[in-house]
Amino acid sequence: MSDTKDPRLNLFVTAVLGKKALDIVVLDVSGLTSLADTFIICSGRSNRQVTAIADYIRTDLKKKGVPPLSVEGLQEGHWVLMDYGDVVIHVFYDDVRRFYDLEGLWSDAPRIRTGALDDWNQRQIHQDAPID
Repeated sequence: MSDTKDPRLNLFVTAVLGKKALDIVVLDVSGLTSLADTFIICSGRSNRQVTAIADYIRTDLKKKGVPPLSVEGLQEGHWVLMDYGDVVIHVFYDDVRRFYDLEGLWSDAPRIRTGALDDWNQRQIHQDAPID
């Protein structure tokens, strides 16, 4: 796992975390494809949650001056693909994510650590800690 090269990734990851997206993975695909430098993959437990996550990401990033180049799949809520140029965000319904297995397909891509994701993981550890 490598540390983030682009501090802007925290902006994207923070937006993804805004609606409780699950199983967030950030992949460095820059050496493997010309489509993008980074894939952010996350999940929701229902079609409605997938749509809510994607809507939140789009609205939050647009407020911060980062509009998407395109968004596909928002109506269906199974797999929403959000193209931000060098960053592509995939928001999946859990079952659809397992079926397409992008992490397996891009298994050669190093995972990237970001400060926002590390902070979120730390908060989750402390929330799940047993109370004595």
